[in-house]
Formats: sequence, structure tokens, C-alpha cells
Amino acid sequence: MKFSPGDKFDYNNAGYILLGLIIEQQTGMKFQDYIQKNIFKICNMDDSGYFSLDKLPERCAYGYIEDEENNTWRTNMYSIPIIGGPDGGAFVTALHMTKIWKVLFDNKILDKDITEKLLTPQANCADGWYYGFGVWIVKKEERIYKYCIMGSDPGVSFRSSVYKDENIQINVLGNTDWGGCTITKRIEEELKLDEKNISFIIYENYNSEVKKLLNKYIQV
Repeated sequence: MKFSPGDKFDYNNAGYILLGLIIEQQTGMKFQDYIQKNIFKICNMDDSGYFSLDKLPERCAYGYIEDEENNTWRTNMYSIPIIGGPDGGAFVTALHMTKIWKVLFDNKILDKDITEKLLTPQANCADGWYYGFGVWIVKKEERIYKYCIMGSDPGVSFRSSVYKDENIQINVLGNTDWGGCTITKRIEEELKLDEKNISFIIYENYNSEVKKLLNKYIQV
């Protein structure tokens, strides 16, 4: 054990694996089936789910890992679990992330009290960053400035950020392991976060058309 419980915070995927086992024990359902029924279905996330990497549905992007030494790419099929679980691995779309945030803020997944606890800083990490229950929270001048969920794996990068006061949401989904954080930061710099009623969604992928789209807005 790194430190005694309650002394400080250190993110660990194992906590989510344990939570998934508790869900399965209490509901008698596989974790993936529980999320499909109680999250994705409620949010009308019809194209989202936990899919097997060896039989991905149509229009689903493969993850890619770069071999810089040989200047080649390979899929991530043998680098991550074949099907995702409580600690990550769901397939979603940028549009579906706008849906899940809205349903969460409308208290349709959890009741109001539990939602408020989930979105309340529980641990002070560093430089204005806090952690709630599964959600990163950034504060500026003692006010909540941004809610954020993020993740990465070989061949995967993801960051979804909500700036509630500005009514801005940025969703970056990547099929490499580097794009989520980098592109989000550049969009934040470009927008300056002083405009209202903006919904800005970037899809990252390694094909010419999407590269043109990225280059139109930001230099990567």
C-alpha cells in the first residue's frame, strides 16, 4: 500500500474494477450489460457499447499503435483487453458524449443529491485540479470551471470536457494514444472560452479528410 486510506489521492484503475465487481454481485448482471441497459439505453446512445475487438460493428474505428522505428502502424487488438470493462474500453461517439452529459446534469441517471456529490471535488490533486467521483474537476478563483473525463490506452485517446458557465463542450476521440489531451488544449487556446453557445466536436482519425479538418482549425 502506497499510503494509509484518507492520507492523499492517487488515481488507480483497480478501484473501478472493484466497483464493477460490486455491480455484478448486487445486480446479477454482467457489468457491460448493466451499463448498456442503465446508461447507454437511457441516454439513447444507440451506437455505443462494449464491443469485441475481433468483430467491431460497422463504422467503428480501429485503434492504431505507431512503430516509430519502422515507420509502420498496427492495430491495438493484442494490446488491450478484447472487450472493455469497468476500468475502460467502451466504444462511444462524440455526439453520444453530449447526450450522456446532458442526461447526467438533468439528474436522469442518478438523483439530484448523488449527482451533486459526484460532481463535487473530493480530492485536491494539484494546480486547481480536483477529483470527484469518477470526474475530474478544474477550479478557477474557487469556482468550478470545467468537468472532464479522460482516458488512454495503446491505440486509444479520449477527453470530454464541459465548461458549464460558457455552455461549451469539447469531445475529442482518437484512435491513437496521443491526441485527446493535445487537441483539447489547442481548442481551448483557440476558443479562449469567452464565447457563448458553442458546441465544438472534433473527431480525430488517421485519414486524409479528417487530417484536413484538423489542420483547418489547429496546428497539430
